Amino acid sequence: MPQCAGILDKFAIIRSMKTEPTEHFQGIDVLTRGDAPRPPFTRPILGSVVAQQLGQLDSPVPQFVLLDPCPEGNEFKSFKAGNWAGWLGAEYGPVRAGGAYAIPDILRPESISEVDHADREALRAFLSRKFENDQKSAAAAGYNAAFARVKGLMSCAPLFDLDRLPEDDRRRYGPGAFAQHALLARHLIENGSTFVMVANGMPWDNHVFQHEMHQMLVPELDNVLAQLINDLEDRGMLDDTLVIAMGEFGRTPWLNEARGRDHFAKAWSLAMAGSGIRGGVVHGGTDERGFDVTSDPVDNRQLFATIFTALGIDPTAEYDLGDLPTFHRVEGGAEPLMSLLKTG
Repeated sequence: MPQCAGILDKFAIIRSMKTEPTEHFQGIDVLTRGDAPRPPFTRPILGSVVAQQLGQLDSPVPQFVLLDPCPEGNEFKSFKAGNWAGWLGAEYGPVRAGGAYAIPDILRPESISEVDHADREALRAFLSRKFENDQKSAAAAGYNAAFARVKGLMSCAPLFDLDRLPEDDRRRYGPGAFAQHALLARHLIENGSTFVMVANGMPWDNHVFQHEMHQMLVPELDNVLAQLINDLEDRGMLDDTLVIAMGEFGRTPWLNEARGRDHFAKAWSLAMAGSGIRGGVVHGGTDERGFDVTSDPVDNRQLFATIFTALGIDPTAEYDLGDLPTFHRVEGGAEPLMSLLKTG
């Protein structure tokens, strides 16, 4: 990754991640929510927590956006529509987009006048609010808040139209969905979004011909990360924007019979740059074969404590859930990795 190597002073690399889940569903759940499930309670995903803590709910620009080349949901269940925001409520769930690089079906049909459209929305809002008040339902309140975002989303829909961005930007990032979504993420953050998650799972889940697949995938990742970091720095945004590049686990240090690599959570790596992060830092290490962590292991709780601290969010805080059991933003009193933080 020669382009990222040239700006390695901007990155902090954790090469001693050691987590539990070895399958996609469980891995994505833990590495996006910070902890294993505790049924029947649903912990909010990282983007929902950041949007709730740092976002502006009254902004017309969505505060949490998920960009996915398969926005209707792919084979991994945890990437299909679900309870993303957990107990924070639907108003902190993501706006999900992708595919054609635009949000479809948001324009008012010509057959409906502005007055008629406004009257319909007023009636819907009245009935929904009445139901919320009569039932004293927190869930209904959350969905009403989510509906309220639709008007704002219609007004900012051009932000999701990549055809409006300079052709040179689109060319620099590259033609693939991941590259174009990373560019769109930069554009959304520039224009008021708080958290943008760019999904790029399917191509990397290669259990066959690992070397050949990586010859196609790694150069794209190298270029996209370098373009994004450089763009944020050039725009004076890097000090206020945290970039995290990671998956839900690593891959085996050995090849299988199909010359691919399978799921491996005992030792894997990730990179961070930007807000609150000290660049040019490498944390932890593995044995020479990458089979196990030999120094400074990091689990999902320590990772999330580090992320929250870098963003100025208290990782030890309790959620206000009334009579429900006690939950913290990070469980178990996990400490952030201070060597990675500018405050450390």
